[in-house]
Amino acid sequence: VSKDFEHLAPCTPKGVIKMLDFYNVDVQGKEVVVVGHSNIVGKPLSMMLLNRNATVTTCHVHTKDLMMHTRRADILCVAVGKAGLITAEMVKDGAVVVDIGVNRTEEGKLVGDCDYKEISKKAAYITPVPGGAGPMTVACLMENTVTAAKRIHNYK
Repeated sequence: VSKDFEHLAPCTPKGVIKMLDFYNVDVQGKEVVVVGHSNIVGKPLSMMLLNRNATVTTCHVHTKDLMMHTRRADILCVAVGKAGLITAEMVKDGAVVVDIGVNRTEEGKLVGDCDYKEISKKAAYITPVPGGAGPMTVACLMENTVTAAKRIHNYK
């Protein structure tokens, strides 16, 4: 695996990769769609998936026919910040869905960008919000802190 540009990777994409690795989700050759192209999540996640030989499509607010892209995805990663953006009809049967979105409902409940209840009926895997990408982000922040401290002090 090429680790270009991953010497101190942003924590959320790093956490997503660690989750995929932990659950033995092989991304090589898979059709991966990343919805969201922020500098802190979407773009680095797309690059990290490319480093692992996935075929990556990055979608965003200006993408025409989002559903055409998401329905092709073997692995769908969504990091937009818009509750309910991804519905079950937008997801391929047996897909792996990583919901990275964080939203609050009017009642104050934390939800992702995906319709978890309906998508979970057809996806092979789906990450919950809260409890999925968030804790992985925190774990990777701690890991990056240790890595940076070691680097500063020339400690192997």
